[in-house]
Amino acid sequence: MASKRKRATTPREDLSKPSKWRLQHGPITAPERATDPETGVPVQRRRAVDTLGMLLENGSITPQMHEAAEIFRTQFRAAALDGMRTMPLIRVARGTGDTLTERHVSARQKVLAAIKHVGGMDSPAGSSLWHVVGLECSIREWAMQQGWNGKALVPAHGQGILVCALGTLVEHYGLAPRSRRTAAVVMPPPSPAEVAASRAAQA
Repeated sequence: MASKRKRATTPREDLSKPSKWRLQHGPITAPERATDPETGVPVQRRRAVDTLGMLLENGSITPQMHEAAEIFRTQFRAAALDGMRTMPLIRVARGTGDTLTERHVSARQKVLAAIKHVGGMDSPAGSSLWHVVGLECSIREWAMQQGWNGKALVPAHGQGILVCALGTLVEHYGLAPRSRRTAAVVMPPPSPAEVAASRAAQA
């Protein structure tokens, strides 16, 4: 009798753990047991670790930098650039059936202005803003896969580039804190006696 061939079974995905696709977009905390407020059933929840939130918590960026990143991300989402490649910003490929509304065009112009302000799309700062802030990739993912100028970057260098880019965005969006103006010290004019004493000393 011919032996029966075993059917190849595809391994089932463990739904209790984050998928590989989700893990490549940043780390996730360990599951936390909680209660669903609507049903009262015990559930396990995981929270995504926000790259910008982590940088803010450990003091790598200032609140103004974090706010500038949120403004850029909001404009990026309004521009519907999530599914596009890095260029072009305004033009859409023919035959796709996509139409740009005035809101999309305005948002894309704002994103383009911000990218140009940090050095353009070909600059490391522009690339970090597009991928890390706009597409919400992790710094490690952007540094190792995208990098700059066709070369991978050390994640620590990638974080430094992102911090510099956010610092420039703060100035672009006008979020820089006002510097304390030091009061100018006005020296009173010398008295006639001081002028006479000075001349006598020079004689």
